[in-house]
Amino acid sequence: MVKLNDEEGAAMAPGHQPTNGYLLVPGGEPPGKVSAELQNGPKAGCLTLNGVSRDSLAAAAEALCRPQTPLAPEEETQTRLLPTGPGEETPGTEGSPAPQTALSARRFVVLLIFSLYSLVNAFQWIQYSVISNVFEGFYGVSSLHIDWLSMVYMLAYVPLIFPATWLLDTRGLRLTALLGSGLNCLGAWVKCASVQQHLFWVTMLGQCLCSVAQVFILGLPSRIASVWFGPKEVSTACATAVLGNQLGAAIGFLLPPVLVPNTQNNTDLLACNISTMFYGTSSVATFLCFLTIIAFKEKPQYPPSQAQAALQNSPPAEYSYKKSIRNLFRNVPFVLLLITYGIITGAFYSVSTLLNQMILTYYKGEEVNAGKIGLTLVVAGMVGSILCGFWLDYTKIYKQTTLIVYILSFLGMVIFTFTLDLGYSIVVFVTGGVLGFFMTGYLPLGFEFAVEITYPESEGTSSGLLNAAAQIFGILFTLAQGKLTTDYSPKAGNIFLCVWMFLGIIFNSINQV
Repeated sequence: MVKLNDEEGAAMAPGHQPTNGYLLVPGGEPPGKVSAELQNGPKAGCLTLNGVSRDSLAAAAEALCRPQTPLAPEEETQTRLLPTGPGEETPGTEGSPAPQTALSARRFVVLLIFSLYSLVNAFQWIQYSVISNVFEGFYGVSSLHIDWLSMVYMLAYVPLIFPATWLLDTRGLRLTALLGSGLNCLGAWVKCASVQQHLFWVTMLGQCLCSVAQVFILGLPSRIASVWFGPKEVSTACATAVLGNQLGAAIGFLLPPVLVPNTQNNTDLLACNISTMFYGTSSVATFLCFLTIIAFKEKPQYPPSQAQAALQNSPPAEYSYKKSIRNLFRNVPFVLLLITYGIITGAFYSVSTLLNQMILTYYKGEEVNAGKIGLTLVVAGMVGSILCGFWLDYTKIYKQTTLIVYILSFLGMVIFTFTLDLGYSIVVFVTGGVLGFFMTGYLPLGFEFAVEITYPESEGTSSGLLNAAAQIFGILFTLAQGKLTTDYSPKAGNIFLCVWMFLGIIFNSINQV
């Protein structure tokens, strides 16, 4: 950094003229509101008088006083905290060299391990629902009992998300990852002890442990990406970590019907097949838990970017969840987004949970096809998420994009509802794929829109509330749709979701104003 004269570095009393040939630029912008050009040099906010003509000085002053283009929050933070050129130093550390940064090869191992145990956790969420009729017959319970094996994931998230976020912020990445992987492994092994017809409560206990593990998993992708990956890798790393969870749900639709065919006339064979699935899952979960213990570190030896270095070296800022949540609930656009996001995501959770029941009502003995339709739903959704994310990065059109995707999701739900009973499974594959593409494609749009309308509130708090709303609506919709499906028909349950999604369009339209 260019050295200031002693007098330049000294504090200037109010009312005194600047010394050593510098003229304070009028306007009095507060820190963080001036342009990067002003902040980057030691003479920020001043104009030199040495050897400069009066006309040149006037022109420069006029240029500096013109309205400046506001910086994005990330750019503003980078401007304030980071070195801005070769040889310059981080503000506040004059005389100290810039922190060393490097990309660790271990980052790919950390990302792979997390993605895999997140995959196993998502697999365990859906493994019962996709063959719900098989487990109903084996345990001798109602369809509602099997539905709760899926809904417990949603129920656990709501009260535990904020303690889990607090633990991540205060105790760090490694402990949170160990809890997620460890509980996932423990839950899988508990299920292995439940392969007897009178032990439904044991399999529920194992699923509860897995649902708690999920709370320590869903919040990690963005933290892993920022702590371990460089600026040009963060988005890709975060997307990869999230796709691991979605891929797990896809495999959860595909494998259980293959591993556990409907052989209810042979209870011993059915129990053997269920054991095979449970022991296979627990073995993989155990292997990944050991890998997490061995290879998952808190952070690399050197930070991957100057931004991460500045963040690690800065004192922790005071943050109040209570105050942040209060501010968010006073934000009317965010409250509307909370409702619309909860409706569309809750509808997706409900359809995923009850898909087997809906398909088997019209297509008897088609458990494998029901799983493949669920796979199509999730894979199409993964493609939709990626494409919608790219579109938003390219256009930055938040409001219109969210409304259009919401309307297309509603239309997809209507088409799926009224073509489900036509008797052609290929039609269900197509309509299910269209539905998954737009419903899941809305997920990244909702998060990005939330960040846009709630800045400077924490992304963790806003995304946590969005996920909590999704879980609440998911539980309510699954219970209501399941009741309508059992008492009347799948069409009645799907029409119920269509009505709610139409209300979501209305709320979304209000948010466009």
